[in-house]
Amino acid sequence: MARSDCVRQRLRPTLGVAPWRLRHQPVRRYAGGLFHLSATTMNRVLAHTGARYPILQAPMGWIARAPLAAAVSRAGGLGVIESSSGETANCQAEIAKMRATGLPFGVNLPIRFLGDDAILRFVCASGLRFVTTSAGSPAKFIRPLKDAGITVYHAVPTVDTALKCVDAGVDGLVVEGAEGGGFKNPEEVSTLVLLQAIRARVDVPMIAAGGICDGRGMAAAFACGAEGVQMGTRFVSCAESPVHANYKNAIVAAKETGTWVLNKKSTPCIRALKSERTGAIHAAGLMPADSFEGLQALYFGGDMEAAPALAGQTAGLIDAVKSAQDIIEQTVSEFFAITERLGALANARVFG
Repeated sequence: MARSDCVRQRLRPTLGVAPWRLRHQPVRRYAGGLFHLSATTMNRVLAHTGARYPILQAPMGWIARAPLAAAVSRAGGLGVIESSSGETANCQAEIAKMRATGLPFGVNLPIRFLGDDAILRFVCASGLRFVTTSAGSPAKFIRPLKDAGITVYHAVPTVDTALKCVDAGVDGLVVEGAEGGGFKNPEEVSTLVLLQAIRARVDVPMIAAGGICDGRGMAAAFACGAEGVQMGTRFVSCAESPVHANYKNAIVAAKETGTWVLNKKSTPCIRALKSERTGAIHAAGLMPADSFEGLQALYFGGDMEAAPALAGQTAGLIDAVKSAQDIIEQTVSEFFAITERLGALANARVFG
């Protein structure tokens, strides 16, 4: 992307309006710039993904494979296939399974965890339209992905990283706040703050991740400039998730204070459910190198002390195991109920 294009991406204050729909639209001025008005305005995340709803399933290693991704996409969201497990052949097979369904879906490429470019080359040749990248600089991945006609969003935990990624030419951002589970930035910034800070600097579409599991969280994210949301903990604990019932039940039973941020002085920094094992790691301040060797025993064998059970703070908001269909339908219904109420308040110029 040319430097001048990067500047326009950073500074154009169009509040989420698709750039190809800006020409010849009526405008109003607001304190931050121009607000474009159109009944035909397109949500850019929907345009990029082909999903019915701008709700993505996070690409959890070993978990985010075809059965879960298909359930999410069939319900109108966007299932995303993982490749962080490092099982290239298995991940390629899962991508092929998803292609056979005819449903929209995406793939995540965690740059730091890829041993070679095999999965990148496979994705570029697969006919996919949407990829998220994470865990490292996307710069060297952007050209081959875009040459293959693929839209690229990169996961970012800070404003500085977001600006670098926009300059590198990404099409959008997955904005990951500290509330989320899994691998985290040790310098914790909430999703609410991060969305506002990034939206003040760039106009690429944002998908909010971390602290969102329902329509309330989705409405809050959209109020801060997001055009989509990504849910991890909520879909880990859904009926179609392949993980053991013990893991799902532990998420349902957790309180809002039921997770630890671990290993902040080393790498990787993670957020996981509280347990005897994670309590010991938290007390020690550092995580043993072998902490994840029992991960599959936890995921699929149900041994909740075999490894840290990755989960976000939304575990405290989840009160039941539900189907992906129910989760998405309830999220969308709640989102529109909230935004309709807020719209009525705005029209009446009252606060309730």
